[in-house]
Amino acid sequence: MKFKLLGIMFIFLIQNIVAQETTNNTYQKKVLESIEVDILMSYYAQDGIHSSVAGGDGTEELTDFTSSIIISLPIKNNDVLTVDIGISAYTSASSSNINPFDRSGASKGGDDDDDEEDDDKFAIEKGVDEGGANPWYASSGASMSDVLVHGSANYAHSSEDRNTIVSGNIGFSTEYDYFSIGVGGAYTKLFNQQNTELSFKAQIYFDKWRSIYPTELDSYIEDGLDGGFFEGVDIIGDPNFPDAVYAPSHFTLNSDEHRNSYALSASFSQILTKNIQASVFFDVIMQEGLLSTPYHRVYFADKPDFFIEQFQLADDNENLPTSRFKLPIGTRFNFYLNEHFVIRTYYRYYYDDWGVTAHTASIELPIKLGQKFTISPMYRFYTQTEADYFAPKEVHLSTEKYYTSDYDLSAFDANQYGIGLKYTDIFTKAKIWKFGLKNIELRYNHYQRSNDLNADIVTFGIKFVD
Repeated sequence: MKFKLLGIMFIFLIQNIVAQETTNNTYQKKVLESIEVDILMSYYAQDGIHSSVAGGDGTEELTDFTSSIIISLPIKNNDVLTVDIGISAYTSASSSNINPFDRSGASKGGDDDDDEEDDDKFAIEKGVDEGGANPWYASSGASMSDVLVHGSANYAHSSEDRNTIVSGNIGFSTEYDYFSIGVGGAYTKLFNQQNTELSFKAQIYFDKWRSIYPTELDSYIEDGLDGGFFEGVDIIGDPNFPDAVYAPSHFTLNSDEHRNSYALSASFSQILTKNIQASVFFDVIMQEGLLSTPYHRVYFADKPDFFIEQFQLADDNENLPTSRFKLPIGTRFNFYLNEHFVIRTYYRYYYDDWGVTAHTASIELPIKLGQKFTISPMYRFYTQTEADYFAPKEVHLSTEKYYTSDYDLSAFDANQYGIGLKYTDIFTKAKIWKFGLKNIELRYNHYQRSNDLNADIVTFGIKFVD
């Protein structure tokens, strides 16, 4: 489920570089004067009715708690080492249904009464009840919850005149079915008394799946219908096909579980006037390898339906091309109105060769309330077209080469509303041990998609300096 999270959740790290020209007889300030420690936490909760694990029909309920610590260390005058370590723990009613037939201790996905009422409403509409396996309630399988751990290190070197910055990074992330390692580098050049900035970045990710398949498909490959999971289990067939036998003949195990991603980025930033700053950027991204998710089910329109209890058995898992080209292009404009008001705007156009085009636009209005407090309302709009390989449940045909019912690849609009509150202590009067409190920030965002996915996220950040 991290792919959803990744398209909804946002953590921003802002670094300010203070430069001063030097001679043999003058003091040169460090790029970073002292150690900085950022502690970031977020809580994310979503619900929806188009579970990819259940082939586009079922609960998408998920909660996630993430925490990370970012430590920036000055290395002599010109270098900074930044280390980021974090952990994310989630519980997902949707991914629990990779094995929907493990009902030991099974419960509705979540403890919130309103969410349970929504689940009941959708379940009634679909003609299912809480008893037995069905796509609207959580199983208690091992995939119901998981922990993701990530870490990264970035080393940045600035020239003596502070007009050139070169950096390199390495990082990793791991969870129960996925491991990723990434390396990259960046080059930044400043001109015109640092009013102009040109930056280039390159990043490579080497990922490895540990494929986990829908239970019925995996068991069918291993033991057929005469053993394993199917032994002693009643399969209910489609009455229109009285002689049909469950046989997901399209399904095969993945022979290659690797995924590689290559990204090149460029950005140009210019201070236009004392009140206006503008920037443009673009990325060129190429992915290759296993780009489908092994446990996403697909149901074909030209195949009979089979059920165990109230859960429909998959005809196959999703199958997508082994390459994808992405091209995002965007711009930012920041307007300083006065000492109390700033307007930050953002626009991005996105294209890929799977048929998805998208537009993103956002605006944020930080408002200073005195010397220490800033309140920041924001709004973000997103719209995308449907991927060439997407279709709802039981619309794909078994003769197609590629197919998915993942609604992240469907056509939809999304609105996100949020507000943030930031406290800044420029003199770092509050102390914890030898570290002074620099700022505290709390944000809340509500996200709503036109295909019935809703999410809320609360983020909290606190920064200390030595």
